[in-house]
Amino acid sequence: MVTDSPVVSADALAALARSLLGIGADSGLAAVGIARAEPFEETRAILESRRDAGLHGGMQFTYRNPVRSTDPDRILPGARSLVVGARSYLRQEPPRTGRDEPERPDRDRDPGRPSPRPSGSIARYARHDHYGALRSGLEPIADRLVADGWRARVVVDDNALVDRVAAQRAGLGWFGRNTLLLVPGLGSWTVLGSVVTDAPLEPTPPAGPSAPTEGCGTCRRCVTACPTGALVDDGVLDARRCLAWLAQAPGTFPVEFRAALGTRIYGCDDCQQVCPINRTGERHHEPPVPEAGSTADVDLLALLAASDAELLADHGRWYIAERDPRYLRRNALVALGNVGDDSVPATTATLARYARGDDELLAEHARWALGRLGVTAAPDGPVGVCT
Repeated sequence: MVTDSPVVSADALAALARSLLGIGADSGLAAVGIARAEPFEETRAILESRRDAGLHGGMQFTYRNPVRSTDPDRILPGARSLVVGARSYLRQEPPRTGRDEPERPDRDRDPGRPSPRPSGSIARYARHDHYGALRSGLEPIADRLVADGWRARVVVDDNALVDRVAAQRAGLGWFGRNTLLLVPGLGSWTVLGSVVTDAPLEPTPPAGPSAPTEGCGTCRRCVTACPTGALVDDGVLDARRCLAWLAQAPGTFPVEFRAALGTRIYGCDDCQQVCPINRTGERHHEPPVPEAGSTADVDLLALLAASDAELLADHGRWYIAERDPRYLRRNALVALGNVGDDSVPATTATLARYARGDDELLAEHARWALGRLGVTAAPDGPVGVCT
């Protein structure tokens, strides 16, 4: 049921808007803006067109129901405004679990040195619960609106709203060629969320161009840096080739992209790491130290030895397809095939154990990893190195 909204003057609404922006800044948001809550008609058409073309690669999220995810009124009937916030997740590199070793260590290394522990890499946004921190930054904004008699709902990492379009409309930044929102002075290292409200707030002005070719000029570093060629046009991503999505998608990891996955087990930062806008932001703002408990990687052998309960306890805040830890193991097996050392017994034994297991999905990926390392494993026999 929609309740009556307060009747206030334009001056009072302007003062409220300024107050909300200040609350967001005081709550740790790197950028805050206001947009009208009108439906994103152009975005809806784009989502439907790309879904029909198969570019979503089975991804649901905002593709599941474009009419819903582009209409804030579906979130809060009578919505008039969006107060949109960005929280930076750029941090200094946290300590790594693995040693500084080449991907395929030389078999002739000093036998007195300990064998390296193979590790899988984690994208920057997933190293800490940055969405939780973002929600904590938006909630005081919603609290203030409610205290003044308005209705408000916080929307974070939710398929109910295309958050990057809300952020662009609110003037937080502009779209890069890699489809991500570039926030002035920060680049794309941000997570985005909104407070949907029935308060009729004055929008903040736009920041930068609306078309990716305008802001990026002739720069195509993100396009050429993508390991699988997933950026198929300016601002157009083919999710069927995107490693970040494939690592989250259910089913078999495509064979043609397994080598390209490298050490990744969750996410991919390549298109962001090469972006000049991001590098400029890093030079101008020294990244803060990482939060306690943040990690840039995970021990692959430990992950593959962990129980379902342990994996969900350690990584359950990630998006895991069907909440099934098998998909984390699948990614780890592929990464182990890319980074493992065939002279390390623990590596070959772990892969052989999975290759002989009853779970055919994992067995197939383990067999691929063994082949990648040049190792053979008979169904019930010894493990040997191919010559």
